[in-house]
Amino acid sequence: QVQLVESGGGLVQAGGSLRLSCAASGRTFSSYAMGWFRQAPGTEREFVARISSSGAITNYADSVKGRFTISRENAKNTVYLQMNSLRPEDTAVYSCAVQGSYNGRYSTDGYTYWGQGTQVTVSS
Repeated sequence: QVQLVESGGGLVQAGGSLRLSCAASGRTFSSYAMGWFRQAPGTEREFVARISSSGAITNYADSVKGRFTISRENAKNTVYLQMNSLRPEDTAVYSCAVQGSYNGRYSTDGYTYWGQGTQVTVSS
């Protein structure tokens, strides 16, 4: 069992930055690849970024590439999402998750444990 708690969301103006954190319980955090997803009202949850267990490999959705950076500190059982140049269309609830399936690493089906999410609102 893994518990995930996100923090760092809030209200920011377009062009601003936020840094999200996801703290995980459990002693095997360094064994998991991790992902960030987001869900805006009335839409499906969508992939944002993922990071391998060691942190050596990262992947991003095209919509955030060059603006967002995912990272992790295994010693702190924490994964981060640095979000720069935010746009109103980035407004959503952001959730972190533990990857359970490599084949499904870009979809919600590939992830097992989920956090409750943190709200990010970008004003224009």
